[in-house]
Amino acid sequence: MTAPIHRKRWLIAFIAVATVSAAELVIVEKGSGHVGFYTEDGGLMTEVAIGGHPHEMALSGDGRYGFTTDNGVMLMTEKTEGGNSVTMVDLTARKKVATIDLGANRRPHGIDFDTATGHVLVTTELPSALLILDPQKRAVIDRYEIGGKAPHMVVLAPDHRTAWITCTDTSNVAAVDLVTRKIELIPVGARPQGIVFSPDHKRLYVANSDGYSVTVIDAAARKVTGEIAMGGSHSGPVRVAISPDGKTAIGALQLDHAIAFANTATMKQEKLISLPGSPVSMSLSKDGTLAYCSIQDMDEVYVVSVAKREVVRTFRTKPGSKPDPVRSM
Repeated sequence: MTAPIHRKRWLIAFIAVATVSAAELVIVEKGSGHVGFYTEDGGLMTEVAIGGHPHEMALSGDGRYGFTTDNGVMLMTEKTEGGNSVTMVDLTARKKVATIDLGANRRPHGIDFDTATGHVLVTTELPSALLILDPQKRAVIDRYEIGGKAPHMVVLAPDHRTAWITCTDTSNVAAVDLVTRKIELIPVGARPQGIVFSPDHKRLYVANSDGYSVTVIDAAARKVTGEIAMGGSHSGPVRVAISPDGKTAIGALQLDHAIAFANTATMKQEKLISLPGSPVSMSLSKDGTLAYCSIQDMDEVYVVSVAKREVVRTFRTKPGSKPDPVRSM
């Protein structure tokens, strides 16, 4: 009887490993307060309960851990105090590892991971600030003033000392030097939200939700070099992604119910894809060939070919999950 038992144990182990490796996408489920693990074609593998109404997620440098901002409210225009935590999730084991308490700093939103230090950068809306978290200590280790109001997203520059932050209520971008603590404010379009580097890190692209545009910033000179008109009759982009070759900007137009494609060289919008609802996110697959765009209120994710500029498939998340950012594993 020994051999069959061994074969059975081996089969169970094989199935367990196969199940773990099958998840290709990690989705922040803002409505239900979970991180969902999905196959590439949209099959739900499992969920991990985290804090209330999480908005964004950053991955550790090795992709092992995910960190979510547990904002506590669905919309940034709400007036309640919201949540004050960041959840750390083991993406391999698919389990919650820790909750990092942010104390009096509430409604965390933007988040990025510093591969040089292993620290996590987090923006908070109440009050407006940038926090530095140490995941090993499970604690806030530093706090920065940012100059602007209602910080939304944050991206860390390759120098590992400059944090770029969109300030929605003051319509500017803050460049914060993490060493000297110097703040430089750069005016952009109305109510900026999303921000992303070009593949060569020479430029930043800022999605102006009420400005009907994407602002282009020279990262070294720290000045605006152009504007890409993007959007229609209702609003501009809330998120923007840049193709791996740097030639295409892809925006999520929340109120216009569309995905926009623009040429970064000519700074002209070239195509719109109409959607049945309001897209709230825009992210690329690891190889950059696909873009993921969530329609939160419909529990639906649209998968777009970057090269073909067309929707190649859609899938639904769990009812009531209200998906926001999609991360490719």
